Amino acid sequence: MPNRFAGLLAALLPLAAFAAAADEPRTSARVASPDARVAVEVTTDNEGRASYAVSRDGRPVIAPSRLGMMFTDAPKFERNLAIVDQRTRTHDEHWELPWGERRHMRDHHNELRVTLAEHSGPKRRFDVVFRVFDDGIGFRYDIPAQPGLERLSIAEELTEFAVADAATAWWIPAFEWNREEYLYHRTPVEQVGQAQTPITLRTDGGLHLSIHEAALVDYSGMNLARVDGRRFRAALTPGLGAAKVVVAAPFATPWRTIQIGERAGDLVESQLILNLNAPNALGDVSWVRPMKYVGIWWEMHLDRKSWASGPKHGATTEHAIRHIDFAAANGFGGVLVEGWNVGWDGDWFGNGETFSFTTPYPDFDIEAVTRHARAQGVTLIGHHETSGHAGHYEAQLEDAMALYGRLGVQAVKTGYVADAGQAKVTGDDGRLHYAWHEGQGMVRHHQRVVEAAARHRISVNPHEPVKDTGLRRTWPNLVTREGARGMEYNAWGQPGNPPGHEATLVYTRLLAGPMDFTPGIFGMETRSGTPMSTTLAKQLALYVVIHSPLQMAADLLEHYESRPEAFQFVRDVPVDWDDTRAPAGEVGTFAVIARRARGGDDWYLGGVTDDDARVVAVALDFLDPARRYTAQIYRDGEGAGWRTDPHALIIETREVDAGDTLELAMASGGGQAVRFVAH
Repeated sequence: MPNRFAGLLAALLPLAAFAAAADEPRTSARVASPDARVAVEVTTDNEGRASYAVSRDGRPVIAPSRLGMMFTDAPKFERNLAIVDQRTRTHDEHWELPWGERRHMRDHHNELRVTLAEHSGPKRRFDVVFRVFDDGIGFRYDIPAQPGLERLSIAEELTEFAVADAATAWWIPAFEWNREEYLYHRTPVEQVGQAQTPITLRTDGGLHLSIHEAALVDYSGMNLARVDGRRFRAALTPGLGAAKVVVAAPFATPWRTIQIGERAGDLVESQLILNLNAPNALGDVSWVRPMKYVGIWWEMHLDRKSWASGPKHGATTEHAIRHIDFAAANGFGGVLVEGWNVGWDGDWFGNGETFSFTTPYPDFDIEAVTRHARAQGVTLIGHHETSGHAGHYEAQLEDAMALYGRLGVQAVKTGYVADAGQAKVTGDDGRLHYAWHEGQGMVRHHQRVVEAAARHRISVNPHEPVKDTGLRRTWPNLVTREGARGMEYNAWGQPGNPPGHEATLVYTRLLAGPMDFTPGIFGMETRSGTPMSTTLAKQLALYVVIHSPLQMAADLLEHYESRPEAFQFVRDVPVDWDDTRAPAGEVGTFAVIARRARGGDDWYLGGVTDDDARVVAVALDFLDPARRYTAQIYRDGEGAGWRTDPHALIIETREVDAGDTLELAMASGGGQAVRFVAH
């Protein structure tokens, strides 16, 4: 311990010297993490170009990478820059997450604010703020209002990320038609093209990195374009005109984030993204209700029912009441009803102009259904599919939320099914514009939806969304979202999701935040006729592995009724947690996640694997050493495997404590789920 604090003191002493000499232009500035292992250095070269570099334990992680910004109506920020001021501070705060993967959070970082000014030309100035944590960094541009720069028309950021070491990358393409719903590529970093974030890297030395962003507000989402070798540049999502972002100064961009971990699980356990978001803006959010739900949904993907009206219509009064009664009998909080409102007939995909968000189809009595739900202690989860027509939705938004508020609907799933670049938003000019799903126009739209929902105490679950960047801390009613290839691809996808899909999501998409993946398929039926690459035990494990405070039991009700012994785990597993650990796993190969129930003593564990059967030894040192536990184990049975027998399941119990090791035997495409009941 003394050596650790001596190292920290040595790292911070130069910062004091920098601050004392802040008025003198310098060519470099440096800040280290609280444990002194992660460091950032900002420099300017002989052309006045600014760059930053990141190291860990003295070894480069991010090689010198440019900083700057281009505008459509002003010279760019790039050359003739000098460091004219630098300030540092230390921040250490404990705060509580009202719901989520853990309750108690710690925000401990050292901050460096570097002021860069042009020493010729317009002589503008801007700050770059770095926050350095023990597990990574965040940085952003903070641009003050100044003569000639009262309004920012940003063409592009010049922000770079130059990966220092050879690495393997897991990534999905950017600027393609299917938004975020792609299978992940695994390639050398030099073979990445244009990628969405988060992008996950594992260096040849074994270090794990995730590049993403935090607090995406009134800005366009950031993608990465590989420039050459292992050097990437930020590529902002297009806006509504020549500029990708238009904002008034003063303005601070979202945080650009680099999470760093020795293990893949370190990325899962990181709190960096949430810590870079602003605190709760809503005050008392006791009305935000994490819950499990069932719904009228999977049968449409199997083509047994339809969203549209007619003889196959799924959202009927009778069918909804059947789901409400099932939810109440099994302790579930909600029932999703899709296709209840007028607008689904005809060519709704990518159009959205015919949707009414307040008018039900004649065979759906929304007043009677919600009255029955309230009497059973269940809430409907409303559904607003917009087909990407945000302008049409906003025209009805307040009325739609007011209706749900009056009926006691506590959550709404929104949808934006439209090809990328084909969403529609109303611009500041009052005209309708085609837009990208993660452009500034849609970012603003989603913020309006969250705020309108909050006024009526409604939680929001967007599909085809803007990616998660931790805004659930600021707006706790933004509870979960889609934003990746979900379970529905197993119903009709050709191909469906491969066996390693979920073990990839854990270390990529899920680093951004919760996902409404919709697990729990017991029947294994598909519309395409191809088998699902999963086992029943894996479907149970997904309730722990994939975090979502709105967690669906997605299958047909009769499949749960026919397997009550397996369904018991789904009934038991919580959706809200006090603590989360990632004791074992490798990106894309297997993942083991353990979580402690919020307000309780029981722990739950889920393990999933790829196409390879494997046995993973997991130390149970996350358990309370003062307690004994009964482990209720749901594992792949004899002959199990997604190609052989996906339904083979063994349920058994054993007594364990924190000193034990549990061996998880997982079949091909399989998994294991465990409940640890505290004594």
